[in-house]
Amino acid sequence: MFDVHTPPPPALTPQAPCIHSARMPAALWTVLILCCLPAAFAAPPEALQKLENCTLVPQPWADGDSFRIKTAGGEEHTLRLYGADCMEWHINDDTDARRLRAQRQYFGITEAAPNPADSIALAKDFGKQAAEKTAAQLARPFTVHTRFRDALGDGQHKRIYGFVTCADGSDLAATLVKSGLARAFGVYSTTPDGRTLKDFSAMLADLELQAAKRGAGIWAKTNWEKLPAERQAQRRDAEQVDLALEKQPAPGNFKLNPNTAARDDLMKLPGIGEEMANRIIENRPYETAEDLLEVEGIGSKKLEAIRPHLDFKKP
Repeated sequence: MFDVHTPPPPALTPQAPCIHSARMPAALWTVLILCCLPAAFAAPPEALQKLENCTLVPQPWADGDSFRIKTAGGEEHTLRLYGADCMEWHINDDTDARRLRAQRQYFGITEAAPNPADSIALAKDFGKQAAEKTAAQLARPFTVHTRFRDALGDGQHKRIYGFVTCADGSDLAATLVKSGLARAFGVYSTTPDGRTLKDFSAMLADLELQAAKRGAGIWAKTNWEKLPAERQAQRRDAEQVDLALEKQPAPGNFKLNPNTAARDDLMKLPGIGEEMANRIIENRPYETAEDLLEVEGIGSKKLEAIRPHLDFKKP
């Protein structure tokens, strides 16, 4: 099971120019073929690990998509769900505030109350509802699938990405999106049942569409007439953040491995905002800097800007 959908390697057609095959010793052919093996045969990313009979560890900072769990063996981890993004309701810094604004714009609810303060309070209440929904779903032991890959943290809690299968067999991320308490957004991965990350993201997008049609959860407060303008504003805000990041390049000695870096660290790269950082994580692993050109939104100019900060040998 991979974090990215990897196409099958191309057929091997090794040739030995200027050397007649009939005169080539078998042992030499073996060495030549092994030397020609492409990088596609390198060891694949680690498989999902299954943690059964996990329990929720209540924390005052927990929300719908990020929470503390305890394994059957007594180990504790902070888990960040793949694919679902709930409203922020603990605003600790400018990053949280910007994310809440983007979420409100996405759902078209920035004017869902008489004044901005009430509108923000309404959005944060939906974040609280999502946390309560998650706590209810995880009241009984549940199963986690994870690769223990580093996710966005707040500086105090290292988070790992994972899937959660509730006691009733439902997927927690899907439940939150279906309930209208989360948007289909964030980092995706191949699922425990083998669906590709594209299939998983498409499934969540379909559930989001159904939730919107029903007016479930946050969608009940959406101003559909103003939604296009709200989302346009969201895109412009993201573009402005990217421009600001480009004008404030990371220190020359700042290095990270794009295969292991957390989203917050990726966002320190010049021109890399939250959505771009998510795309980088979604498309892991990378063998060379040029592989990052496969990420939507990264062209040759942006790659050259971040190249000095990439270190594929860094742990």
